[in-house]
Amino acid sequence: MFKLLSSTQKLIATRSLLRSDAGASFRYLSSDSSALSPEAVKASINKLSLDSPLSSPLFAWSEVDGRNAITKTYEFTDFNQAWSFMSRTALLAEKMDHHPEWFNVYSTVSVTLTTHECDGVSKKDIKMARALDAYARDLLPVRQA
Repeated sequence: MFKLLSSTQKLIATRSLLRSDAGASFRYLSSDSSALSPEAVKASINKLSLDSPLSSPLFAWSEVDGRNAITKTYEFTDFNQAWSFMSRTALLAEKMDHHPEWFNVYSTVSVTLTTHECDGVSKKDIKMARALDAYARDLLPVRQA
């Protein structure tokens, strides 16, 4: 008897087959993985800052000195909020097959994004940055005056 597989099961099976193919490493390839120009990175950072009411000059996305990467530090009210943010980010990272560099101490989470495939900032990083800002907004709603 044959069992019908869901689309998720098919994707998992396909990835499994590709990973085991002669020991070759498998990477999810996407058109979003090509490096953005320095001008496009600056424009994207500016847009992220304008789109996020949580961004202040102190906690805005910025370029990393000496690297092709962007970074931001989030300040939550406590460790539970920080951990919730990191858990939600981890699920997104797995879904996108794009994992941030991060550092956590109590209520602070510092995130650095870069795409290793192109050794630079890509559309993947900008999409993830936008999602992380939305996750932080969910946890830290902006107070109405």
